[in-house]
Amino acid sequence: MKLITAVIQPYKLKDVKAALMKAGVTKMTVTTALGAGQQKGYSETYRGVIHEVNLLKKTVIEIAVNEDYVEPTINAIIEGARTGNIGDGKIFITELVDVIRIRTGERGSEAIG
Repeated sequence: MKLITAVIQPYKLKDVKAALMKAGVTKMTVTTALGAGQQKGYSETYRGVIHEVNLLKKTVIEIAVNEDYVEPTINAIIEGARTGNIGDGKIFITELVDVIRIRTGERGSEAIG
């Protein structure tokens, strides 16, 4: 079991969700975040004052999958999120020791579904 965490551009969420659906992955958690990476932000002027914006809006997708869904999930995220520009995002893969479904008490791969 793995936890796949993807940090992507917010405007690519629709494309990533569509690619995940095509790959048979429908369960996910999506959050909005601020972050700084290689893009390093930008400057904007508001009422004559220059502001440095170095935390940019990002979307974080977390998906717990069984081993046979790891590669299809990664490939779907890349397909939906890639533009070829700096800031497309990152994918992190973490080993899950255990998963418990609260409603039924199921554990492990059965709890992921």
